[in-house]
Amino acid sequence: MKERKISEEFLNRMKDLLGEVEYEAYLKSFDEERLYGLRINTLKITPEKFTNMTTLKLKPVPWIHNGFYYEGEERPAKDPYYYAGLYYLQEPSAMTPASLLPVVPGDKVLDLCAAPGGKSTELGAKLKGKGLLVSNDISNSRAKALLKNLELWGIENICVTSEEPKKLKETFGEFFDKILVDAPCSGEGMFRKDADMVKSYEEHGPEYYAAIQREIMDQAADMLAPGGYLLYSTCTFSACENEDIIRRTLEGHEEMELIGLPLFEGASGGIGLPGCLRLFPYKIKGEGHFMALLKKKGSQAAYKDDGKTVSKQSPLPAELSNFLSMVSKPLERSRIRIKNDAVYYLPEHFQENTKGLRYLRTGLLLGEMKKDRFEPGQAFAMALKPEEFKQVVSWEKQDDRVIRYLKGETISLKDGEDPIKGWCLICVEGFPLGFAKGSGAMLKNKYYPGWRWQ
Repeated sequence: MKERKISEEFLNRMKDLLGEVEYEAYLKSFDEERLYGLRINTLKITPEKFTNMTTLKLKPVPWIHNGFYYEGEERPAKDPYYYAGLYYLQEPSAMTPASLLPVVPGDKVLDLCAAPGGKSTELGAKLKGKGLLVSNDISNSRAKALLKNLELWGIENICVTSEEPKKLKETFGEFFDKILVDAPCSGEGMFRKDADMVKSYEEHGPEYYAAIQREIMDQAADMLAPGGYLLYSTCTFSACENEDIIRRTLEGHEEMELIGLPLFEGASGGIGLPGCLRLFPYKIKGEGHFMALLKKKGSQAAYKDDGKTVSKQSPLPAELSNFLSMVSKPLERSRIRIKNDAVYYLPEHFQENTKGLRYLRTGLLLGEMKKDRFEPGQAFAMALKPEEFKQVVSWEKQDDRVIRYLKGETISLKDGEDPIKGWCLICVEGFPLGFAKGSGAMLKNKYYPGWRWQ
């Protein structure tokens, strides 16, 4: 076992949990190299197409259809395809919860503890632009990172909030069809991957987090619509943070029932509570995780718009209308809002009577009105397909202008390339990166400064 300062108390509890033989196998897993994973953005590309075009050395994660392992010495976060939002870097086991929540296009989905966005990006991809994804994190700084990842992925039907679950419950009530609770936990399942988790564990152990998890689950159960599903997950082994939380939720909410999760090769069932799912690093190629799927009894009622999503519409500014004439992506006029010069495209089912919440984003940020002109936003570029914009410039990944664009430089077109007048969508091999504004042979860079290549 690699040298790590892990408390004897924790090791003794693991021995009691696993038994002598499996405990020894668990200890040996610390001698294995950590694993690196990425998950393909199926909103933009199929796994098959991506594996055929990338130079990364990938191996499939057996239980995740769009998940892959990559070699630790590779640097996928410095690849232009990453900046195009084609994949998310994520530990393989952590891909599992979002894959098991049965989200379908049109659902109203809540990711309650969402930052930094690994699970929300997959939930958003499953929605395929239909319905609503509310991604929340109580930490405002973490919610900002969450927002960036969602916008990088081109997910347009989002609301990003930074609120306590209780405030969300008071606002929404039984609103959501699907809820993911990836609960804050003691992180025992990550000790092998991240030695710093051990230090955090010494400060706050399982009992500390169990109290938080119980409260979060009570709020989440109250926000789930009848007939809806709630997926609870942690990255810890402790029964008091896992099976005990599920038992308590079932006892305190008679309307909730446990739905058995199917086992796959290497996965284990719940300890003392069949139907749950556990992942152990000595049984699969991944870190430790726990999952349980709950359903609220009753029928799932069809969503009815109560009229609160509609407000009186004034004509759009001419500058905005002129720009939108270059866009063939379907945009409903009734869902476009202008607030403090920012132009938003609201998601389906968004209720404008929820303004008391701390929103970082409500829908897709189309851009900003600046004096007598409209400037399109980075999020809008990432949500477009190249065929949905009038002027497109697409470069091969090897073209040095790709990196120069991502660094924020002004770009010169080459001899023989058609001059560009006005706004254009910059792409790498057909995948959008952002906007630029042409003045003939020169492209003024409009790539968002906060996202630039470092």
